[in-house]
Amino acid sequence: MSFEHYLQRGTQKLRMGFTTGSCAALAAKAAAQMLFTGERVEAVRIMTPKGLPVEAQVLDIELAADYVRCAVQKDAGDDPDVTDGVLVYAELRKTDRPGVHIDGGNGVGRVSRPGLDQPIGAAAINRVPRQMISKEVQAICERHDYKGGLEVTISIPQGARLARRTFNARLGIEGGISVLGTSGIVEPRSAQALIDCIGVELRVLAAEGYRGVMFTPGNYGRAFIAAHPSLAQATVPTVNCSNFIGDSLDLAVACGFKQILLVGHIGKFVKLAGGIMNTHSSVADCRMELLAVHAALAGAERNTVAELMDAISTDGSIEILDEHGLRKTVFHSLLQRIQAHLENRVGDAIEIGALLFSNLHGFLGQTETAADLIASFR
Repeated sequence: MSFEHYLQRGTQKLRMGFTTGSCAALAAKAAAQMLFTGERVEAVRIMTPKGLPVEAQVLDIELAADYVRCAVQKDAGDDPDVTDGVLVYAELRKTDRPGVHIDGGNGVGRVSRPGLDQPIGAAAINRVPRQMISKEVQAICERHDYKGGLEVTISIPQGARLARRTFNARLGIEGGISVLGTSGIVEPRSAQALIDCIGVELRVLAAEGYRGVMFTPGNYGRAFIAAHPSLAQATVPTVNCSNFIGDSLDLAVACGFKQILLVGHIGKFVKLAGGIMNTHSSVADCRMELLAVHAALAGAERNTVAELMDAISTDGSIEILDEHGLRKTVFHSLLQRIQAHLENRVGDAIEIGALLFSNLHGFLGQTETAADLIASFR
């Protein structure tokens, strides 16, 4: 039973899927129907918060006298999701305690740090999936005029193994994966999913009392930080921001961070000098244009500017700048513009700075504010 809704991403037509939260709600609805009727349910359908219906087969049914347990298989569509294909189970039992009580079982993580969607000790089943489960189960209770309560246990037997392939342990979710989703739908290669993950990490860190943070786009930055003595000794956390510089800064400000240092490769961070806050090449790729403009401002001759425009990499452009004795002046100019755009993004109340490096040439320069930030982080 396939979920046939699509998104156009450039020239690609990508099939959407549905979240673990939708799976949990589907399985809980099917289990509730079977609990009250005693008859097997082969397929189940819900309406997601996004307004798209989802229908799925009901699998691995256990129909007992005092409980019902069944599963729905996660379908991530064309998204490279580690949970694609896993079975999400719901087990329902009647209880004298009024209301619908939702908990996590095998393979669903537990919250161990403050700042997440659920309190410490609770199952990592987020707010919207809990609402979806409650809505579907309560509707079945009303249909059968049932006034008692129900205990709903969501489990994902493969969850503990899959959790090792996620950031859950770092975020403070132990023993399994999270039951997630705000729309009920998985959009393939969703940038928002990455931004949401950054937001979760920042909220956790803020709840632990951190007010300073270093951002870096990925592994190159982390390796540079580890090898740079003053950065490696920093007592503030490092958060991967991927290409989402602007969104990460906005989230950090919203979480109450007061000191932010960005550490990044010149190939990405030169774009900040143009005010470009999403550094993915599909959004903007004006690396050579920015280097050429700042070289021209530094007095470069026309032929040198043309060489920079034709350079195939930022490392190659640095070699051109070195040939003409322009590196120091150009990077001073670039860093001034980077600082101006960063300050404009976060406002006056935040101390912010940036440090640039190259894998080939090492440290390239830093904004005037960076030295003080690094000193305060040690």
